[in-house]
Amino acid sequence: MRIRVLLTVGLLAAGCASAAQGPGTIVARPADTGAVLVNPGMGWVLHHYDNSIIQYGARLEPSDTVDDFPGVAVIYLRLAWSYIEPEEGKFNWSMVDIPAQRWIAKGKQIAFRFTCSESSLPNATPEWVRKAGAKGYTFRPRQGIVEGSQLWEPDFDDPIFLGKLDRFLASAAGRYDGNPEVAFIDVGSFGVWGEGHTGATTRLPYSAATVRKHIDLYRKYFKHTLLAANDDFANQGRGRETIAYARDQGLTLRDDSILVQGGDNAYFSAGMAPEFWPRVPVILESEHFGISRDRGFWGDGGKYLQAIEDYHASYASVHWWPREFAAENRQLIDRINRRLGYRLELAEASWPAEVAVNSMLPFRYLWRNAGVAPCLPGGYPAFTLKDDKGGVAAVFADGSFNVLSLPVAAPDKADARGREATFLWPSILKPGAYQVYISVGTRTGTPRIALPLADGDGQRRYRLGTLRVLDK
Repeated sequence: MRIRVLLTVGLLAAGCASAAQGPGTIVARPADTGAVLVNPGMGWVLHHYDNSIIQYGARLEPSDTVDDFPGVAVIYLRLAWSYIEPEEGKFNWSMVDIPAQRWIAKGKQIAFRFTCSESSLPNATPEWVRKAGAKGYTFRPRQGIVEGSQLWEPDFDDPIFLGKLDRFLASAAGRYDGNPEVAFIDVGSFGVWGEGHTGATTRLPYSAATVRKHIDLYRKYFKHTLLAANDDFANQGRGRETIAYARDQGLTLRDDSILVQGGDNAYFSAGMAPEFWPRVPVILESEHFGISRDRGFWGDGGKYLQAIEDYHASYASVHWWPREFAAENRQLIDRINRRLGYRLELAEASWPAEVAVNSMLPFRYLWRNAGVAPCLPGGYPAFTLKDDKGGVAAVFADGSFNVLSLPVAAPDKADARGREATFLWPSILKPGAYQVYISVGTRTGTPRIALPLADGDGQRRYRLGTLRVLDK
């Protein structure tokens, strides 16, 4: 007795098309639904703490996680060191854990910047560090060193300061390094706001060696979680060697305050991005939206989208009150969501109409990446067959084709690439009718990546057609 398999498209998902390519060949060409995708290693970053502990997400009610903002994937917690370690060796990690748990429960990740200098906070570095003998300077914002001011910034080379910072980072890494709930951590201990410069505080021009010290401290403890280097590490005469060092240490690039100026000065560091985006996700932060808007620099936000294109960015910030930003930038958000990070489109899938049980089963497919960045988490296509009760009857995962290899291009210009994968037919598959689903995930067929396809099963598989096994 032999079993043969008859594959028929049946009723395809909305937006799909089917055609015969010779006898017994089934072809599905599903359309991109335009869906907003939340996927690993990409998305909008909502600033919860920023500059102070009252901006921007911090004013939301505990039950409000801004579920109506499309594409938010990461919640950014930018906190001065002094909030977390107000006394030496005594940590107030609940400052982090309280908001983090609200967002993690919704499937989001968190990200951190621990700062040592803020232009409006007297002691971003804890006061006990200064009392322990760490050198530093009093300043007035944007005026430089001013004796008698209440604002204090550490000498970023001071050995006492660095020793205390070393122990703080060791504690932080013990909690967060390799934690899958954490998307990235900025090297934020150098410069005002953690941005890697002192232009708004003391204006002291630290050397490239200082930047390397701070990178090395983070790398000493954070061996698994992605670290980010600010493009301003290269400012104040330090040059690109600081960025090259960050690259060589496995860090990614972050550029803050896109559109702090307008026009051709909206951003300056896109030329650094090719050293990073092919292997790590680049992070962009806009200027505080309302400030940029009120100064006349924001316009329609098109320069922010252009920056995402030029940097091949995987993450972009919501750097303002989230609902006000969303209300005034709805079309921009929609446009960015179609390009930010990666967007895997199934251009075509085909399979034979009949397959004998003892033969090889071929699937052919073409994929394109419609985003600006590679699919850096990687992933492998899988075809899944489900029975009429929704149970998984068979899985055919192609562990030889990694979607990371898909090239990126200008909007609507990405090439489709694919191949034919052949599989042994599972002898445990019983005769009957099955639904054919497509997914991208692990080598073993577990879905991980959301696709812009219709008729999903809620587990990141998407229906393409039907299959019938005939007992003869």
